[in-house]
Amino acid sequence: MVARTILTFLFSTGFSLFLWTGSVLAGEKLTVMLDWFVNPDHAPLIVAKQRGYFEEAGLEVELLAPSDPSAPPKLVAAGKADLAVSYQPQLHIQVAEGLPLVRVGTLVATPLNSLVVLADGPIRSIADLKGRKVGFSVGGFEDALLSAMLKTEGLTLDDVELINVNFSLSPALVSGQVDAVIGAFRNFELNQMDLIEKPGRAFYVEEEGVPAYDELILVANRAAVGEPKMARFVQAVERGTQYLINHPIESWELFVAYDKSLDDELNKRAWRDTLPRFALRPAALDQGRYRRFAAFLAEQGLIDKQPPLADYAVELSAPE
Repeated sequence: MVARTILTFLFSTGFSLFLWTGSVLAGEKLTVMLDWFVNPDHAPLIVAKQRGYFEEAGLEVELLAPSDPSAPPKLVAAGKADLAVSYQPQLHIQVAEGLPLVRVGTLVATPLNSLVVLADGPIRSIADLKGRKVGFSVGGFEDALLSAMLKTEGLTLDDVELINVNFSLSPALVSGQVDAVIGAFRNFELNQMDLIEKPGRAFYVEEEGVPAYDELILVANRAAVGEPKMARFVQAVERGTQYLINHPIESWELFVAYDKSLDDELNKRAWRDTLPRFALRPAALDQGRYRRFAAFLAEQGLIDKQPPLADYAVELSAPE
């Protein structure tokens, strides 16, 4: 009798729906390491969180900015975080190095990387880089991008002088320390330069000999890919992206409400330029794109051999 009375109470208050149908789930914790401090590249995540889509998927999601931008994939590989925002090129390289990482979703579905020069400077084409100074921040992959771009004009890395400017890409270019920079994100550096009235011009890697790739992706530990919360998370990100595309003004307001310091002119411009680049189907995997890019990295000598695609990139089924 007591048990029946308790069940009757739960049903009458709606608690039975929570306990028995599974349509509302208890908050399952999930930690997401960002690739950098919060910025418009992360808009689908922020909107999904602000709109309550993660909560409705039964997830308690924590978004963490790293102190070391190279750390997030390593933390996921070590089982110290559930997911990391990373980059498709880095995924190929890290998997080839033995890290147990798997791509489970895409945030930004086009390259953001570019080679930037001053708009009123002497560099009008890739061929004009011969004998010039080119700044970079991360060796290896950026060298490979530049090498492929130079190749389209019959040049090699020996035809330019590479200078490590750390992460001061646009300052190094504006100050005249270098004639061009590789690794500049077109949605940020160009806007940053425009704001200080030193406009830049970009050469887009995917138009200059580099296969197209996904810039920002979500990676999980291979051992955790099958956990139901992963698919629920990616589905919630898709809902966030849909809302973002349909309601950009309201989404901007949600974004700056997440952190008031985000409300500045640079982020407004970056928001505008990033909006059309978000993956409308975050779970969807373009297998041909991943295979082509793996072949490109092998040709550039950045990886020796890549495992089967299914071992490091998957398309999660939406939860029923």
